[in-house]
Amino acid sequence: MPLQNRVDPFGAIHAVPDRGLFTGNRGIIHDPETKTLLKKRWALPAWIICACQFRGVRREPMGRNRPGGKAGWTELFFLDEVTALAAGHRPCFFCRRERASDFVSRFGEAFGIAEPRAPMVDRRLHKERLASGGTPPAVAADELASLPDGAMVADGDAAYALRGRKAMRWSFAGYGDRTAFDKLAGRPMRVLTPATSISVLRQGYAPAWHPSADT
Repeated sequence: MPLQNRVDPFGAIHAVPDRGLFTGNRGIIHDPETKTLLKKRWALPAWIICACQFRGVRREPMGRNRPGGKAGWTELFFLDEVTALAAGHRPCFFCRRERASDFVSRFGEAFGIAEPRAPMVDRRLHKERLASGGTPPAVAADELASLPDGAMVADGDAAYALRGRKAMRWSFAGYGDRTAFDKLAGRPMRVLTPATSISVLRQGYAPAWHPSADT
């Protein structure tokens, strides 16, 4: 039975077999005794994207990974970095320092901040991300071309990643059908990726894609 720790682009957490390329966390949000989620879906505003392998560290997912047998941070999993950004996460400074530094630097460029810091990013994202109460803005099909590659949008319950002027249908297993933007005309779409991360993507941040995006 899969644990409930797979995150979709809406920021919701599911129990499915597909793990994806990245892990990450929102703090401690599970009961290590039952390995089930608590009612809360975050414990702090810093939602991060981590490497699945780092310095040979091994963790028991949703287990007791702190000294003294206490629960450690709850391991969440994402198809890829594009998905994690849409859900409102940002790169981790501990296990992905180079990528995190790049992200925060481009955040500073986007908003004219001379000395940007990760907590500044977190405060903005926490107001914008759907899973922490943000309201995704509506977007029309003829506006999709103005969004950067790596942004994600939704048509109802269906999520799409934008790349090369095509909308790729998202699933936990990977990306599927490619749809030209004009084929989405008239649909009530909204932008899932928080505005802060959209601005960082516009500044040239290149998120890691699942291999299915290239097929």
